[in-house]
Amino acid sequence: MKYMIMLYGSQQDYDAMAGQGESTWTPEDFGAMHAFMAKWNNDLVESGEFVDGQGLAAPVHTRRISLQNGVPVVTDGPYPETQEVLAGYTIVDCASFDRATEIAAQLTNTPHPADDDRVFYADIRPIVDGAGELL
Repeated sequence: MKYMIMLYGSQQDYDAMAGQGESTWTPEDFGAMHAFMAKWNNDLVESGEFVDGQGLAAPVHTRRISLQNGVPVVTDGPYPETQEVLAGYTIVDCASFDRATEIAAQLTNTPHPADDDRVFYADIRPIVDGAGELL
């Protein structure tokens, strides 16, 4: 079965990784994080469980479409720094929800600055093949 592992971040997180604002991220911290993610993805490719994965641009490059009074309204980012949005995803094809959870749990070891006390989380959701699986 296929599962989507979704990672989250805020504009503040993107700024910190770019060394902007009140960032404690160094180029070395960012390099370590990037190397960890590359190895994590490559391990999934080697195990045959990797389907797809992409990082997304910073929230400042986002547009949200909403319906207000029957009319589509477009709102450009950025969103408030504290609002977390989807930052990237990985799709895996593995034997079980438990295995997908094991894969995602490895992300808790992603390198980050020692004084970065941000709470990390990822969501894991099964991917449905058709409308009948939504119920």
